Amino acid sequence: MKNSFKNQIIIFTLLLQFCFINSQNELKPYGDNDTVGKYVELNGAKIYYEEYGNGEPLLLIHGNGADIKLMENQIDFFKSKYRVIIADNRGHGKSELKTDSLTYTQITKDWDELVNYLKLDSINVLGWSDGGIIALKMGISKQSKIKKIIAMAANLRPDTTAVHSWAPNRVMESQRHAREMLAKGDTSRNWKLKLQHYGLLLNQPNISHNDLKKIDVPVLIIAGDRDIIKNEHSVEIFEQLTKGQLCIMPGATHIAPKTKPKVFNEMVNRFLTEPFEYK
Repeated sequence: MKNSFKNQIIIFTLLLQFCFINSQNELKPYGDNDTVGKYVELNGAKIYYEEYGNGEPLLLIHGNGADIKLMENQIDFFKSKYRVIIADNRGHGKSELKTDSLTYTQITKDWDELVNYLKLDSINVLGWSDGGIIALKMGISKQSKIKKIIAMAANLRPDTTAVHSWAPNRVMESQRHAREMLAKGDTSRNWKLKLQHYGLLLNQPNISHNDLKKIDVPVLIIAGDRDIIKNEHSVEIFEQLTKGQLCIMPGATHIAPKTKPKVFNEMVNRFLTEPFEYK
């Protein structure tokens, strides 16, 4: 049990650092592609996005502290099947922050505005971690015409009814460290930005069951059976959906789209391509 706890700490830390690890991959310039990368001003901030492939639009939304590069395995797989659109969320990667109070609601508004800017008539949305939260909030807001939603490792609340207690404890440690670095005048990282990222994890989201019931499109809820998100919480989300499906991936963690991309991508693709059934 003790080793399992330590392993979970390591996994969570790796998730927050993936954007830096992946930046060393020169063979796949996702997130730094001068050929397809573009900026657009949305809700007062410059947002960076990239597009790959053709066909039905599929939005890919990354998680906290990461950027476009985190979902390189999903870009690789889906770009031959869909028009893949992926952006650095506000305050992440190359996208501007332009706020001292970052919220999932604001990021959701940015994505809805990007859909409007690109004049997308109908979309599918795949979100991972924070991206899964945003995907659900897009379904709730109904500002974009969505066909199907896939939410990997999303949560409705930031408390320990939804996530394992070691996760917020680890974030609080990082938060304290960031404040110490700020107090010292350290400039090795953007500590103010990191505090906003940590604030998202510790204080948000706050999605009610009634909110979830507003989603009227098919939704696939995915999580690893060794996820940051408690298994019972993923079941809770699933049970509130009018058109929901649930998959708890065996032997998988919060970073299954990275560590088990073949199984994850094929499962998502099957959900997107097959008629939705829930009876």
